[in-house]
Amino acid sequence: MKALDHDGLRAKGITQGPCQIWRMWKSGRFPRPIKSGNRNAWLEDEIDQYLAERVAERDSKGEGA
Repeated sequence: MKALDHDGLRAKGITQGPCQIWRMWKSGRFPRPIKSGNRNAWLEDEIDQYLAERVAERDSKGEGA
């Protein structure tokens, strides 16, 4: 199990800033972080699942959307 910091999120293609990410997880649209010292981190498996869901959501809309 690997934890990602904000740089790790950016490496995965998630470019939103900390405030936007915070708003997204508070509204239930982004995985909840864990505490790593005094910083937030996200489990890589949960981020991968989040991205896979975004791809599935895009693909379910079809090409004409």
